[in-house]
Amino acid sequence: MNERARPGKGLTIYAILAYLYLYLPIFFLILFSFNTSKFSVKMEGVTLKWYGDLLKDKAIWEATRNTLIVAVTSTIISTIIGTAAAIALHRYNFRGKGFSEVTLYIPVIIPEIVMGIALLAFFGQMGLTLGLPTIIIAHIAFSIPFVALTVRARLQGMDRAVEEAAMDLGANEWVTFWRVTLPLIMPGVLSGALLAFTLSLDDYIITLFTAGPGSTTLPLRVFSMLKQAVTPKVNALSSLWILVILIVLIASQRLQSRKT
Repeated sequence: MNERARPGKGLTIYAILAYLYLYLPIFFLILFSFNTSKFSVKMEGVTLKWYGDLLKDKAIWEATRNTLIVAVTSTIISTIIGTAAAIALHRYNFRGKGFSEVTLYIPVIIPEIVMGIALLAFFGQMGLTLGLPTIIIAHIAFSIPFVALTVRARLQGMDRAVEEAAMDLGANEWVTFWRVTLPLIMPGVLSGALLAFTLSLDDYIITLFTAGPGSTTLPLRVFSMLKQAVTPKVNALSSLWILVILIVLIASQRLQSRKT
């Protein structure tokens, strides 16, 4: 059995530099969250004071709650709709299919500020009061294409003979979908859901146009804190958020590995 080829020194150095470029700023962000100084300019000492201040900040916790409500709700709904859209576009021929495929890319390509203005105008015409519901609707709208495109990529590599075998053995369309199709495309569904979740968590521009009084999310709150100065408290909040995202990614990776 042939051994796997080992990367050359040049490739190894290139990979190390790439990782440093990506993660060195994050390292300094976490480092300065323990800074005793009020400003993230120079490291003067180590303290946990800023993490304690976060636990006492009610505005931060309210923004976190709003962010999680929006992210979880929009992810569930957009994953269901996006998965259904991916299956329909991949499996069936219908009038307007080409147009549907083209328009699916519009929310992905257009600038977020354009979509934010469009959604604000739409909500105004519909007479909807801006708040958490409008943010959720907006996040669903821009998350569906990402889920659909991710699931459709998974469908491209799936062998339909497995589904046909299930139907030959007596399973109807619903049983085949739940017992065969869905487990096979689950890695794509989970990837799309995770992408929708992370997009919702860190979205600022579209949320800015669709948020109302009492519906401040964490990105909006962080930006308002940055208007004064970049303090270790902001770094501490960002560090905790990075930890949350890391836990979600690890959990998703393990879940996908079990499915495959």
